[in-house]
Order: sequence, then C-alpha cells, then structure tokens
Amino acid sequence: MDVLRTPDERFEGLPGFPFAPHYLDVDDGDGTGGRLRVHHLDEGPAEGPVVLLMHGEPSWSYLYRTMIPVLVGAGLRCVAPDLVGFGRSDKPAARSDHTYARHVAWMRQALLDDAGGLGLRDVTLVCQDWGALIGLRLVGEHPDRFARVVVANGGLPTGDGRLSKAFQSWQQFSQEAPTFPVGGIVDGGTVSDLAPEVIAAYDAPFPSEEYLAGPRVLPSLVPTAPDDPAAPANKAAWEALARFERPLLTAFSDGDPITAGGERIFHRTVPGAQGREHVTITGGGHFLQEDRGPELAAVVADLVAST
Repeated sequence: MDVLRTPDERFEGLPGFPFAPHYLDVDDGDGTGGRLRVHHLDEGPAEGPVVLLMHGEPSWSYLYRTMIPVLVGAGLRCVAPDLVGFGRSDKPAARSDHTYARHVAWMRQALLDDAGGLGLRDVTLVCQDWGALIGLRLVGEHPDRFARVVVANGGLPTGDGRLSKAFQSWQQFSQEAPTFPVGGIVDGGTVSDLAPEVIAAYDAPFPSEEYLAGPRVLPSLVPTAPDDPAAPANKAAWEALARFERPLLTAFSDGDPITAGGERIFHRTVPGAQGREHVTITGGGHFLQEDRGPELAAVVADLVAST
C-alpha cells in the first residue's frame, strides 16, 4: 500500500485551531502487516464523559473547532479523529485502498480497541455525513460502548432506498470533476460564507491531487443498491439499532438538501429515539458545525447532562 503523509507545516497557524495533535497506529488492512498513522484530537478532562466527534466527507477534525470549547466547558472530554485519508491521518494513495469495510475497521481499531487503540467506553457519539456511516456501524457492532448518540445530517444507507438527487449529483461530481477543491466544497455546503483562511485550512491536508484518494472515492462507496458489498453489514447495524434503548437524538439542520428528512427513520426505528424532543438546527447547511457549531455543541452537552 502506497501511503502519503501530509507535511506538518501544512497545519501550522490554522485559524481557531490551537489543539495539540495525537497519533496512534492501526493495521492497514492489506494483509502485509503494514501500519497507518491515525490522528485525533483529545481535549478536556481525561476522566470526563467522552464525546466522540466524527467528521465526514471531505472535511476533517477542523470541522469541530468551535464545538470543542463549548463541550470542554461543560466538563466533557472531546475525542475527534481524522478518518484515514483525511486531515493529519495517513493517506493511502490508491482509491482501491479505500473500502467501506476498511474505514470501519480502521476507526474500530483506533477508537475502541483496548490494546492498541483508545479503548473508549460510555461514549456519546456525535456523527455527521460519513461520520455517521462509520460511527453508526460501530454503534451497531459494539452497542455496549456507547451511552448516547447524536446524529446530525447523517444516515446509514443500506441500498434499499433511493438517495436524494442532491446526493446523486454530488456522487457524480466527486468521480468526474477534473479538480476537487475541498475547501470550496465545504464552503458550498454551508449557509454562511467561509473566510478565505478557513477555506485554506480545509485544503491544508491535501497539497495535491495525489493526496485526495479518500475524499474522491468515499461518495462512490455509499450503498446505493441492495447488492452493494456494504449492504449486509449496514442492515445488521440497523437490526442492532432497532434494539438500542440508550438515548439517540437527531439534530439535523433545516438547510441540507442531501440529508433532508433522513432523521425520520431514526425516530421510528430506534427505541432510544422514541418519545424524545428532537432538534432542528435553524440556519445550518450540510456542514452545520460550521454554521451553528456552538449551538449544536450546546445540544450535545444538554443531552449528556439530562441523561
């Protein structure tokens, strides 16, 4: 496996991002014993309740920079990993190196493994976009590790339903566009206009096209048909979620054409979501952490405090 690593100087002086990097290694999954370095943030009291902040496509843990101070102020420990291929994590260079199963396995090792990973327990998962596709798989496979879940503009497709036209257009763009401006894509998925230096921060992990295999390929790995390779595992995760009685809260924004209406399946399927006052974040786009980060953080902190 050919692996790229973004130079550290690309991450110097990013606006609003004073957090120290932390690293651990996981098996690269190609059967040769190779290792990949996974980056994560770890802020707040070491003994505080754990909030796991999982980003999606094509962002990285920079997405959570305005939420972390609010959560830490509430006494919570914030762990925010960079998916493999994103942020300060290593980047397998071939698109074929990136599979849905491998991304789940990489995060499972990094976050839940007691030997080489963080061994997290009693986790409050906050997940958006691909953070939900991966994070909810982990909840389905290891429900005992999760105390609560907050789903924000995310889902767990099985290939049985038709995805939105907005997603279909995005999927086509990701595979065919001659250039893939990550910062501009994040900017386009927000209601507010991002400052040029913030757009540049989202671009920082990707010095050139060769670093973009992960962001390029993930949209094509979303299950869109029942015979998709990931469909059986996602269906099994839904079976587990249908028995998940711990609190699950949806906090979707009101301005995301990609996931609009996706919260309803959680309301009717997950026992821990039923009878709960779910939240709609007004004035937020797909990347609601950019548009309404502190507001979403307060929702998460309130859920932890009240349950």
